[in-house]
Amino acid sequence: MHGLAGALGVLGLVAAAAVVAGVARRLGWSAPLLAVCAGLIGSVIPGMPMVRIEPDIVLSLILPPLLFSAALDSSFLNFRRNLRPIGLLSVGLVLFTALTLGWIMYAVVGSDLSLAAAIALGAIIAPPDAVAATAIGRRIGLPRKLVVILAGESLVNDATALTAYKVAVAAAVGSGFSFVSATGVFVVAAAGGVVVGLAGAYVVNWVICRLRDSVLENTLMLLAPFVVFAAAEEIHASGVLAVVVAGLLIGHKLPRAATYASRLEADAVWRMIDFLLESVVFLLIGLQLRGVLERLQEWSVGQLIGWALLALAVTIVTRLLWVFPATYLPFTLFRRVRERNARPPRRGVVIIGWAGMRGVVSIAAAYALPPEFPARDLVTYLTFCVVIGTLVLQGFTLPTLIRRLGVVAEQERRSDDLAEAGAQQRAISAALGRLEELLDGDGEVPEEIVTRLRDRAEVRSLAAWERLGGESAAGPETPTAAYRRLRREMLQAERDVFVRLRDEGRIDDEVLRRVQLELDLEEAMMARE
Repeated sequence: MHGLAGALGVLGLVAAAAVVAGVARRLGWSAPLLAVCAGLIGSVIPGMPMVRIEPDIVLSLILPPLLFSAALDSSFLNFRRNLRPIGLLSVGLVLFTALTLGWIMYAVVGSDLSLAAAIALGAIIAPPDAVAATAIGRRIGLPRKLVVILAGESLVNDATALTAYKVAVAAAVGSGFSFVSATGVFVVAAAGGVVVGLAGAYVVNWVICRLRDSVLENTLMLLAPFVVFAAAEEIHASGVLAVVVAGLLIGHKLPRAATYASRLEADAVWRMIDFLLESVVFLLIGLQLRGVLERLQEWSVGQLIGWALLALAVTIVTRLLWVFPATYLPFTLFRRVRERNARPPRRGVVIIGWAGMRGVVSIAAAYALPPEFPARDLVTYLTFCVVIGTLVLQGFTLPTLIRRLGVVAEQERRSDDLAEAGAQQRAISAALGRLEELLDGDGEVPEEIVTRLRDRAEVRSLAAWERLGGESAAGPETPTAAYRRLRREMLQAERDVFVRLRDEGRIDDEVLRRVQLELDLEEAMMARE
């Protein structure tokens, strides 16, 4: 019965998370923030069973697919182009935050928190979770460079923070870590993670190139983050970094390596995984409130509130203090940086500084502290307060700040449309040229087929140019938009006929599924044009 009750509880949690995320999408709100608020409300409802985050599940089963999916969706080339700002945030800022927050909390809290335990607290809180920030940025239209930097930071900073966390925890519980040994742990973890990630990406890409079976390809993709993470952790390397490296390289090679069917399926599969895991994770964060508060009788309410506000303020201010010199000092000190890069506008730096919401990795790391860790309950409480505080304070104000500062990518979107139109024109010319070559050697193709192929190519070419022109002279609907609207109605009419014939028993379900796939693929192609 306990197993059945646990399974029903997990299903209920997933269902609740999906409902909250669905409401957020319907209302145009941030799904992570609404999930956190729903969790906070749920945690204080009388009779609500206590839900506790299991750190092993989060760190080994939830974090790898989320990181892998984010890496697949990222651009390896853009990541490489922005390696300097990403590195300064994901490594430099994480260590700066861990040390600064640790020293300040140690000085203020006193004997209740040792220096090693305080630095462990800093390492736990240091890595921002960019899920909420990048979701808000993409919805509002942040410039691509800022989204790339935020996403890249979130991919790598967990590896830095978790490594620093292991070192600080070992020192706090008396394992005798020195500065030299700590540096060695960092180097081994980073180098090992990169090597395992490279090896994993090579194997996955090699297999995908030879499978040519969409189901097997996506099964391999689903297994990849867990296998890579486990392999790296087994040799005491950074599993997080291994998953990120593997995801970036696999995503970079996927357009050539995978079949069209595999890419279509992968897109749907990973979107569903992201939707469910992110919704569950943020709902779980909110639900921890009661469990955290029940273990704090040792300190007064005034002490707990004061320490929590101090930790939150230091976390926010530390990031703001870091991002400006980290952004502009390289331009002052290095001529090569000035020659190769444009000086970033201050408004964008402000957005980067304010987009420091913490997430489930911090909560999981706090819960993973060993029982003998000094002031374990206090560290867990402070972590929870900072996570909730940054999610609510920064999460709800970030959209307003972006709009007030006018940090939107209108010109960038137009440049993208222009680049796409030019690329479409070149691609269509190449396709038509290839068609002519094939026709020269094959005189048996009916003329109506050739006409349809040429017309289809022209429609794709016109769609890109029409996006640049906005509304056409004939009215708000462009010719391509009219074509899509009418063609969708035709496709729906075809579906209705096939379904009716299936219901009448004149065709089998297998026939219906086969023809419906063809209709769905055509509609999907129109949606992506």
